[in-house]
Amino acid sequence: QVQLVESGGGLVQPGGSLRLSCAASGIRFSIYAMGWYRQAPGKQRELVASISDSGTTNYPDSVKGRFTISRDNGKNTVYLQMNSLKPEDTAVYYCNAHLNSILDYWGQGTQVTVSS
Repeated sequence: QVQLVESGGGLVQPGGSLRLSCAASGIRFSIYAMGWYRQAPGKQRELVASISDSGTTNYPDSVKGRFTISRDNGKNTVYLQMNSLKPEDTAVYYCNAHLNSILDYWGQGTQVTVSS
């Protein structure tokens, strides 16, 4: 049984930082591309960071320079370090593990709220 369990969300003031974690089980973690997505109310889910099995990272311009994705294959965990948070970063953040169109898995999501 595949499980992706996110943690680390919460309420933070603008300019603050949070570190999200996603612990994976039931998959051969090291061969999967991992990603973090977010979905704000009334908006589509969007990619905020991805990391390939070889460690290549990708970010949209909206978070580039503020967010950093990393992975620890020994712990089957992917992280998202979020700095200089803005109110528009408020969303539910989801972890994704992707190998192909069939082997594609999602976590349950963790809420991030940026507000003073």
